[in-house]
Amino acid sequence: MADKNELGWRTIRRALISVSDKTGIVDFARELRRLEVEIISTGGTAATLRNAGIEVRDVSAVTGFPEMLDGRVKTLHPKIHGGLLGLRANPEHQAAMQRHGIEPIDMVVVNLYPFEETIARPGVTEAEAVEQIDIGGPAMIRSAAKNWQDVTVIVQPEYYDQVLAEMRDHQNSVSLATRSKLAKEAFQQTARYDTIINLYLTDNLGGDESKEVPALPAQTQLTLSKVANLRYGENPHQKAALYRTSQSVGIANAELLSGKEMSFNNYVDADAAWQLVSDFEHLACAIIKHTNACGVGLGITAEEAYRKALATDPVSAFGGIVACNRAVDSKAARAVVEIFTEVIIAPDYDADAIEILQKKKNLRVLRMVDTVIPDQVEYKQITGGMLVQTRDVHQLNSEDLKVVSKRQPGEEEIQALLFAWRVCKHTKSNAIVYARRDQTVGIGAGQMSRVDSVKIGAMRAQLPLKGCVLASDAFFPFRDGVDEAAKHGISAVIQPGGSVRDEEVIEAANEANLAMVFTGIRHFKH
Repeated sequence: MADKNELGWRTIRRALISVSDKTGIVDFARELRRLEVEIISTGGTAATLRNAGIEVRDVSAVTGFPEMLDGRVKTLHPKIHGGLLGLRANPEHQAAMQRHGIEPIDMVVVNLYPFEETIARPGVTEAEAVEQIDIGGPAMIRSAAKNWQDVTVIVQPEYYDQVLAEMRDHQNSVSLATRSKLAKEAFQQTARYDTIINLYLTDNLGGDESKEVPALPAQTQLTLSKVANLRYGENPHQKAALYRTSQSVGIANAELLSGKEMSFNNYVDADAAWQLVSDFEHLACAIIKHTNACGVGLGITAEEAYRKALATDPVSAFGGIVACNRAVDSKAARAVVEIFTEVIIAPDYDADAIEILQKKKNLRVLRMVDTVIPDQVEYKQITGGMLVQTRDVHQLNSEDLKVVSKRQPGEEEIQALLFAWRVCKHTKSNAIVYARRDQTVGIGAGQMSRVDSVKIGAMRAQLPLKGCVLASDAFFPFRDGVDEAAKHGISAVIQPGGSVRDEEVIEAANEANLAMVFTGIRHFKH
């Protein structure tokens, strides 16, 4: 039978332990000692283990140097890294180690200073953040992971039991398969750690204020941490999971108060709904299906706003996602449960509202922990790459409007135009929104032809179109869209302008006595 060493098993005789997260470390170390593994440790970890009655050898006893520079230098020494990097099957490595008194280290158990947790604290200073940038930890992890052929590296407490079980069953040995798996996890951990530091320093490190910092740098990083596996993706044959970014703000950080687990499509639609209502300063409610609004309403109360949103298209609202940018009370909750709703999202709920909503077992109730959508970049994956852009945070005000028609819009129309424009911004292009000042009336979304969106928006309207305004997310390439809308009695149009046929489009508005304003900015949403 082949030697166990030849089959890829490596015996653990010495382990170096240095952890910030001390979850389970005492029990793990105690079991290592029971298996007669020598433990080397540093600072706080060594003190924790000794206090638990576990025999520990200080790193300084191995290196011959004390910890120095306020603990910044502890393990950065050849007797540590030589013990990790030396190849057991390489005679020259072994001879060099023997010559310099370097003993092999077979296992490294390290997790890093809590940099991410530190920078998440309100009011944290740059100096406090910098002191939580771990140097020795990542160096040991990388040395051990590079030599996974000989060394076991553990960076997460969740692996303690698995490694111990293998050692008990195989005379203190760990398999090559386990070591290689742990090495991959280790490099993922250090890569994520460095990325978070890079992102923090990019956003916060002082520098020459006169130099313009590009919004989209030559290189960028995206760090993701898995939160949970989802039942499936967009369709049942696709696998999916939820990950959080290092700056976890938004739907991924929402608290599920009641109902079934969120699905992939629930998250996508919930995000669209929350971004839409977050664009309004006034109390707003939106009902979303397939990332497009079935209806949006403003109100004095959450119930009023919801009922206005529902009235736009009560048929399509069935099975939709409801988002409200203010707390939901019992009256609003009773209104929501009158029809089947997949998800409701709000910054908070009163106790009576929670009780009402929880009675609908299939209704997912989400509370937004963070109610601000940050001004940041967003990503869209394509095959072989990633498209990156700054988030569309543009807000339009009445003074930004350029009146191009003969008729000037009245104040009521201006308010309706601005409302319709905000909804249009969150509607798939080609997007057309018919609206009053506080309520959508008809929505045409995602059509290949703009005039078709005009027709579909009018066709789906359940409320009178006469006197409404119309918003278009991009310019009208021909006058036919305005002509079609005018048939339904609208009074005003808001659009970016910029078509080579603008004069024809403006003429169509003048012929129908419509007010028309240009925004000079478009809101394509693909």
